[in-house]
Amino acid sequence: MKNLNVTIKDKILSRYSEKDLENTQPSTSNINVLLNRIKVNKKNETRKKLYFSAAASTGLILFGFILF
Repeated sequence: MKNLNVTIKDKILSRYSEKDLENTQPSTSNINVLLNRIKVNKKNETRKKLYFSAAASTGLILFGFILF
């Protein structure tokens, strides 16, 4: 009968050693991609603020009509 504990242990250890090798490789990033991502995030954030302001204003107006 094989010792299953040794094979499982070896499999687990081999997974971690492979990940360590992958992390040591240098990674590069394109500055244009990063700048475009910032621009898109800023645009989405502005839209969210506008939608929130519109919803809050509408809520206040409706509350005013109901109250008076």
